[in-house]
Amino acid sequence: MGSDTARPVIVWFRRDLRLAENPALTAATATGRPVLPVYILDDDGDGRPHGAASLWWLDKSLRALDADLRQRGGRLILRRGNAEAELLRLIEQTGADHVFMNRRFEPDAFANDADIAHALKAEGVECHGFNGSLLARPGSVLSGTGKPYRVFTPFMKALLQDLPERPETPVPATLILPAGPSSEDIDTWALHPSVPDWSQSFDWTPGEVGATEALTAFIESALADYAAGRDIPERLSTSRLSPHLHFGEISPRSVVRAVCAASIQGHVAPAQADKFITEIAWREFSTHLLHQFPFMAERAFRPEYDNMPWRSDPEGLKAWKTGATGYPLVDAGMRQLWATGWMHNRVRMVVASFLVKHLLIDWREGEAWFWDTLVDADLASNVQNWQWVAGSGADAAPYFRIFNPVTQGEKFDPAGRYVRRWVPELRALPDRWLHVPWTAPSAVLADAGIRLGHTYPRPIVDHAEARARALEALKLISVRPMDEEGV
Repeated sequence: MGSDTARPVIVWFRRDLRLAENPALTAATATGRPVLPVYILDDDGDGRPHGAASLWWLDKSLRALDADLRQRGGRLILRRGNAEAELLRLIEQTGADHVFMNRRFEPDAFANDADIAHALKAEGVECHGFNGSLLARPGSVLSGTGKPYRVFTPFMKALLQDLPERPETPVPATLILPAGPSSEDIDTWALHPSVPDWSQSFDWTPGEVGATEALTAFIESALADYAAGRDIPERLSTSRLSPHLHFGEISPRSVVRAVCAASIQGHVAPAQADKFITEIAWREFSTHLLHQFPFMAERAFRPEYDNMPWRSDPEGLKAWKTGATGYPLVDAGMRQLWATGWMHNRVRMVVASFLVKHLLIDWREGEAWFWDTLVDADLASNVQNWQWVAGSGADAAPYFRIFNPVTQGEKFDPAGRYVRRWVPELRALPDRWLHVPWTAPSAVLADAGIRLGHTYPRPIVDHAEARARALEALKLISVRPMDEEGV
């Protein structure tokens, strides 16, 4: 295959679908060799297959990355199958003797990466792994006793206090991108839904350019009022960066750097920037926890909660999934999720609480539905947030904290704009009864064109009764307190 300098190196893209601030790509280009950008769709290599909404996003993100590479004279080589086998095929076809990749930290994916690295080394191929998805690599943020944090606040303080300063690394100025071997056609992967195409109302711009635009728009229009605005579901006051971060179209370092710059330059108050950075730290906390405690993807982090007497309620679960619970805020959230692949964070907490507290349905049922329907479905964040609501996670909300969907709606959607958008059959109902339509006088319902039980469901469970049932269930398990450091 000629001299070593003529041998290409492989950059194995996974959840780092960007060119800027990409340590694996930066290191690969620093070799001065031709770079082969590769993406392998391995249905079994991640431990859990992508959900349907994630596949929709992946399709668009891969196309965007390929377009960015083509502007620089190259292309993205696509393969589908066992990742180790496909890499070995590419190595045999091209003579590549180095593979650069940004590590994945979910337990199964992390172990799979290690196995592949060992297999390649046995073939004389060096694997170089980097952290391109987190502010700090799991295992690097530990307590004074050398143990993982189980409580968020001390974790966040340690994370941000010890965060090393790193210069910005833009798209490499020189990318040597040879034509390379054959690539599969992404159209044949059929990642976009077709029969039916349930994504027609999705309003997203996947890809690195879309991620950068989303960050800019957030800083310019919503960051200044983030602390309060983030709780109002009708407003565009959250960053909507979560799917871009999950697929690595932008790095968390780039996000934090831009938010800090806006604060330093006086565009936003430091408290607003700090509040948003707290959310980035929570994402880190989730990933560190899952990496260090792999069992929490399937079992309660706090083992006593595995004894919860969960109910089997197929009809209740179906009503929850389809936004037909009779509680307007819950139904609005579930319909927003189906229509857009995303749900406002405040509403996520309410709908999750409703499932596990009001219906007493296992949190894993909700986590599985979110995994399939969210464009930002991230294993660590999904599991951690569901366990937070269920009370079974690290530094979780107490189980007896049961969100009242009525008062949550009245507090955070007082004018009813969010509910009216996603539950249009209630649109003509006056504000006074919008979050409690079952209490409205018959004449008011008639004027609004509402027939309870026909055009809109009655509540599938009474709030007071459901709350009492949930608290009774809690008495059946022995909840142990967690110390401040949580170790």
